[in-house]
Amino acid sequence: MNETDAVVRQWRRQSPDGVLLDGFHALKHALRFGADVRVVLTSDRAAVAALAESLAQDVAAQVDKLAVQVPAAVLRDLVPRVHPTGIAALATRPERAANLDALARQPRLAPVVVLDNPRNLGNIGAVVRLAAGFGVTGVVTTGDADPWHPAVVRSGAGLHFATAVEQLTLDLLPDGPLYVLDPEGEDIRAVTIPDDALIAFGSERHGISAELRARAARLVAIPMQPQVSSFNLATSVGMGLFHWMSRRDRASAPSMQQPGPTP
Repeated sequence: MNETDAVVRQWRRQSPDGVLLDGFHALKHALRFGADVRVVLTSDRAAVAALAESLAQDVAAQVDKLAVQVPAAVLRDLVPRVHPTGIAALATRPERAANLDALARQPRLAPVVVLDNPRNLGNIGAVVRLAAGFGVTGVVTTGDADPWHPAVVRSGAGLHFATAVEQLTLDLLPDGPLYVLDPEGEDIRAVTIPDDALIAFGSERHGISAELRARAARLVAIPMQPQVSSFNLATSVGMGLFHWMSRRDRASAPSMQQPGPTP
């Protein structure tokens, strides 16, 4: 059995339970945050090595060690579509118990984002990317959309491994004050969101569910111009997390007032 046959067999064996890392950037982030990457395939190993040296020297050696070159036709047969960077990988999904432990750990130093029955897989991935960028504790989804679906991981650029991402029912949400984004809530600009909060956002079409709304410690609203029906889900999450971060940083930062002139 040659190397191509062996790695294709390994891919097919691990694919049903593996997390597809579609493209170099997803692989880069997964490696940076400690993912267990099992198989890395590329149709142009030299080009991937050059890309790693250019964009991610911190993981270039790992990429070089893991990458196996296969014919382009073989790669096309193994993935739904070949990423422009010509690379695909499979990683092991983090254990659910570890994610649940991270979400439940107290004291919580950053909020948990709750997406209530989201429908758009690209939006879920964009929220995971935001969560990683803001350093929140994790992202929880309710409903039947899998937050580890390949389309979600693709739009999240592999940053699922930088935060805890889980699908939960409402009765299993971690403890903490629940701040629900709702058009009828108080202006978010007057609200300080605590670090241990759950910040909940409704689905793109139907908004927050009545059951989750009834659990809210506070309803808060992002101001919006009249006759504009809604913000994109990921945009709303970005604004909510920026508000949390900026209020927290302002409260903890030393005074920025400059001293007056010396008499």
